[in-house]
Amino acid sequence: MLASPRATATAAATSQAQESWESMLPGPPSRNNFGSADLSPYGLMAFPAGSCISIVDTRSMQLLSSFPIPPPPSSAAPFVTALRWSPLPLSRHLLSSEPSSSHLLLAAGDRQGRIALLDFRLKSALLWFDTDSKQGIQDLCWAQARPDSYLLAAISGPSTLSLFNASTGRCLWKYDASPDYFSCVRRDPFDSRRLCAIALRGFFLSILLLGDTEDAVIAKEHHIRTDSTELAKLEKDAAAAGSSATPSPVAAAFPLYPVRLAFSHQWRHILFVTFPRELVVFDLQYETVVFSTALPRGCGKFLDVLPDPSNEWVYCAHLDGKLSMWKRKPGEQVHIMYSLEELMPSVGTSVPSPSILSVLLCQSDSTLQNIDKNYSDVPSSPYLREDFDNPFDFCYESNIISKIHLISISDDGKIWSWLLTAEGHADTQKDDKKLDLVSDDHSVSLPGANSNTLVSSSGGRDLNVGRRQERLNDNRSHLQSSIFDQEEISMKISLVGQLQLLSSTVTMLAVPTPSLTATLARGGNYPAAAVPLVALGTQNGTIDVVDVSANAVASSLSVHNGIVRGLRWLGNSRLVSFSYTQANEKSGGYINKLVVTCLRSGLNKMFRVMQKPERAPIRALRTSSSGRYLLILFRDAPVEVWAMTKNPIMLRSLALPFTVLEWTLPTVPRPSKDQTSGASAEASSPEGSHDDTSESFAFALVNGALGVFEVHGRRIRDFRPKWPSSSFVSSDGLITAMAYRLPHVVMGDRIGNIRWWDVMTGHSSSFNTHREGIRRIKFSPFVPGDQSRGRIAVLFHDNTFSVFDLDSPDPLANSLLQPQFPGTLVLELDWLPLRTDKNDPLVLCIAGADSSFRLVEANVNEKRNGSGVHIRNTKERFRSMPICCPILFPSPHALALRMILQLGVKPSWFNTCSTTIEKRPHLIPGAPKSTGDLRTYMINIPPVGDSVVPEMLLKVLEPYRKEGCILDDERAKLYASIVDKGCAARFAFAATIFGESSEALFWLQLPQALKHLMNKLLKKPRKGPPVATISAVDETSLLSRISSRGKPTEEKGKDVLSQGQLRLMAFDQEELWKSASERISWHANLEGEEAVQKRIHELVSVGNLEVAVSLLLSTPPESSYFYVNALRAVALSSAVSRSLHELAVKVVAANMVRADRSLSGTHLLCAVGRYQEACSQLQDAGCWTDAATLAASHLKGSDYARVLQRWAGHVLHTEHNIWRALILYVAAGALQEALAALREAQLPDTAAMFIIACREIHEDIVSNLCISDHESSSSVKDELLNLRALDPKNEDVIAVEEYFGQYQRKLVHLCMDSQPFSD
Repeated sequence: MLASPRATATAAATSQAQESWESMLPGPPSRNNFGSADLSPYGLMAFPAGSCISIVDTRSMQLLSSFPIPPPPSSAAPFVTALRWSPLPLSRHLLSSEPSSSHLLLAAGDRQGRIALLDFRLKSALLWFDTDSKQGIQDLCWAQARPDSYLLAAISGPSTLSLFNASTGRCLWKYDASPDYFSCVRRDPFDSRRLCAIALRGFFLSILLLGDTEDAVIAKEHHIRTDSTELAKLEKDAAAAGSSATPSPVAAAFPLYPVRLAFSHQWRHILFVTFPRELVVFDLQYETVVFSTALPRGCGKFLDVLPDPSNEWVYCAHLDGKLSMWKRKPGEQVHIMYSLEELMPSVGTSVPSPSILSVLLCQSDSTLQNIDKNYSDVPSSPYLREDFDNPFDFCYESNIISKIHLISISDDGKIWSWLLTAEGHADTQKDDKKLDLVSDDHSVSLPGANSNTLVSSSGGRDLNVGRRQERLNDNRSHLQSSIFDQEEISMKISLVGQLQLLSSTVTMLAVPTPSLTATLARGGNYPAAAVPLVALGTQNGTIDVVDVSANAVASSLSVHNGIVRGLRWLGNSRLVSFSYTQANEKSGGYINKLVVTCLRSGLNKMFRVMQKPERAPIRALRTSSSGRYLLILFRDAPVEVWAMTKNPIMLRSLALPFTVLEWTLPTVPRPSKDQTSGASAEASSPEGSHDDTSESFAFALVNGALGVFEVHGRRIRDFRPKWPSSSFVSSDGLITAMAYRLPHVVMGDRIGNIRWWDVMTGHSSSFNTHREGIRRIKFSPFVPGDQSRGRIAVLFHDNTFSVFDLDSPDPLANSLLQPQFPGTLVLELDWLPLRTDKNDPLVLCIAGADSSFRLVEANVNEKRNGSGVHIRNTKERFRSMPICCPILFPSPHALALRMILQLGVKPSWFNTCSTTIEKRPHLIPGAPKSTGDLRTYMINIPPVGDSVVPEMLLKVLEPYRKEGCILDDERAKLYASIVDKGCAARFAFAATIFGESSEALFWLQLPQALKHLMNKLLKKPRKGPPVATISAVDETSLLSRISSRGKPTEEKGKDVLSQGQLRLMAFDQEELWKSASERISWHANLEGEEAVQKRIHELVSVGNLEVAVSLLLSTPPESSYFYVNALRAVALSSAVSRSLHELAVKVVAANMVRADRSLSGTHLLCAVGRYQEACSQLQDAGCWTDAATLAASHLKGSDYARVLQRWAGHVLHTEHNIWRALILYVAAGALQEALAALREAQLPDTAAMFIIACREIHEDIVSNLCISDHESSSSVKDELLNLRALDPKNEDVIAVEEYFGQYQRKLVHLCMDSQPFSD
């Protein structure tokens, strides 16, 4: 098992402390993060940005969390280079262990070779893996060794592949591929024990895990021939440049030479491999390449390969920001590029265009589409009409075939959500109408890969791309359809969402300060509250404005062409910034660029535009609190004072050798008339010359002299403060930082001294921080009632910071240091000026060297000596839309929602935007809360378990329902359309919502498996594949006639097997036979003796003995397989026809048969009709799929069931795939074994739901059967009408119901003990 945190008191306290919203925005990801990202089945995407990890909800495109990976001791935080979500589902082992969040664990590797197992809720590492190398981590991948044991595969350095135990963190196996370079490692979706890793030169490693020990790892080497000329050149260039002593992973050594692989979701043993300019299809069973093609001219190099989970096409991302789609030709393994789309729009992007770092497909979309296709039919559910407003029905497109979401990440901090849509041409429907293919209910048959696919032309949800006309009874109504024509499908890509993070490395930080002038203009005694915005200048010239109340980038403004070197607010709605570039070498000088940006309009306006380059560049900007005045500091040049009116005016130039300048911060708001006026007295100068419309700034000169100037209108005059004693000025330290808020001026110098001076009284003091030079000093916001006005944040030249209280007797002793950011340096900081009450927290805005932006709360309690820095707790966080991700609920609440969805709840219970207003009384202000029986929301009384439990669970889920964060519109509408279509449909939907696609596919196939079982009991076997016989013909033409049969073609008008992910759960004889027949044509052109032997084996399995005999007789005499093939040719030909047998005997001389392989023995058994023994022999040899194919071709009834049942045992106990094993058990009639497997896996809720679903489906099937006395015996009737294995009096069934009751009671107790939170 993976390490999983238990819900102890400590963990609960930690969760409560971090229940609030996050306070960190990550910088943009870069190639230093190796393009790593992972999308969980729940729709949560994890990606690294610098040394931070970010979690994004891809449905609402909102940032959920960002946190840094803990750095190594006394070292800077390294880049995170690999991420992978835990494969564990939501744990339901409530009766044997406490609830855990193991389903939300994340494996992360970094540039220093460390690997950690992280809990993103706790933002901490639960386990560090024992890595003995400092080489960076290239890729990570999970694999299952046992039902309760997972291993983590990691590529470290250039060529090392390691396997780690996920429970202990110990390394148990290593492989070195040098001199080649490993690029990526992936897991087989058909067999979670199998891993494959690809290297740059085509070296390919296949690993099968038989356990979690070193001896249980079986590795097999392969090689794909590819052109590596470019790689050799890159290696030569790297050697000439003198690479580092520590070998780097390939993503660092050769970032523009990506090699990727991906397993097909349609066909077992098929892999897609992309080299920079070549696409290869590799057959793992044949251990050979079955297809390869070069990249067409004009296309950028491949970046990644993404097989579609539901259709026979592959998406390929390219380095130049394009996405190509490749479609497979029917009947052969040949892929052709069909379309090329842009993933980086040319409009609105900077030059040069940003780079695409990674691309991900949303696999859950395909499972939802499968649910829709299987259970949504005409007429639609009454709940859909009753509970939802659907104003967009009229614009539903009836020619949509498939939709899937794709997420791309670019290096400018943007995350793009694309919708890929496969459509038929508009005229297809018109042609179908002419052929009467459109029925009266406005459903049109689409010429697609699945001929049972229908699409309603009158409304539907976003992923509603097909409706099935087929019902469980035999009275089916099929609409005619033609075979998929490649030219009738077009791909469209639409941008449906975008998340903007910080666009580049942060260089400047600016916060708006309350403006007294704005207060005076409006009247009243209180200053204008500062807007919750922070402006960040970046290296690429963009200014990002962050809304701290939402922890999101409110706007990203492209202002400069180079680094933003200075940034300040002008009031609350305008920004002034500057950048400079060096003029050409001949003339010299600098070109200074000053820009005023209006946040309301987004317009940029340049001012102080010079015709020629200037001698000195701008050093800094300083703006007054009101935004009326601007000081421009130059390097070795006079300071300019500007009035920032609509058209800025320069007031005068100050030719003094300033080192620092700072405007005064807003003073304390004046009290009301009945209060004392002590505070307002401080706001007036002793001479009375200072009034509310004037502003002052303090300065220090190179010689250490200090001063304060006052600006009033266009006049600048000396403030005439009371000077400190002469000993205050020190000549040993140049003043480098200053802060000014009447009446205090605080200064810091380059040797770490801090001095402060009261300009009203002349009092002064100082202390030494014993740190390096001081770069910034910032006064904390002050509100009436504060006991201290002297809190300052100090940023040192070593990029660390401290907080001091100058009003304390010993500021140094009570300083607040920086313990919370180990390994992270601080570039800029300032206080967030949002305090309006003395009880409000003090919050620091920090720009880190890792390009992140953070809010840090400094809790200073005067009653105790200690202080601390904590992540800010902000309950009032703004969300543009609710986060509808139930997997984020506390585990008991998530399990409660899962059970409610399974038992069936009326869609009016959901609080979504499309639910009718009458159904949402809680959204109307002052409306009373519903106090009725919540069980009325359930569609019926649960057939198992306690009937009171659903009401209690609905009460627990009420806070989430009020917030509208249970299901989004799209999924709520799908649930409304299938909630009354049977419990299996609801079970599949609930499994998909919680990321368990394999379980969802099991529920989708369960009705078909039970129907298969009932057909077997009725002794009505399905038609097997036709076995043609050869008539007596001339011997000379017989072989040529067999050979001319060629590749099997797909018959027009017949249903074509293309069920996408459902192929994983295939058990039907016809389906297995069609699948095997389809694969045969892919290998027709393969050469070599081994390939020929495997082709013969495939042909015999599907019953095509004629072509098998032809291949066997074509074996040359010098071949080592000649005698074996001769024997099989004679034996097989006798099973076809006498003429073929005689021909084979004449061709084959009477020779002794040498020792043969096991596969050949099965062929001899087939020749004499002993198919049951042949299947057993194949299963003993580990050829489970071949045995099933052979059984599907030749066995029926109980013989076929025995093969399926033994196969199910192998899938369950060896491949650890319980859902595929269950469907095989059901098809074989072994329902008791299925129940036992569920109980052994500790899934009490699923076992109970399995009984409910089987009974409901069985009742539906029986109600549509007509059983006559002459047709079935009494025992068969009894078995048909009563499933004995699921009889309520059966001991196993009683045990399951009792187990489920215990589970329900424990779940209710846990739900009551857990506090609700969702994000």
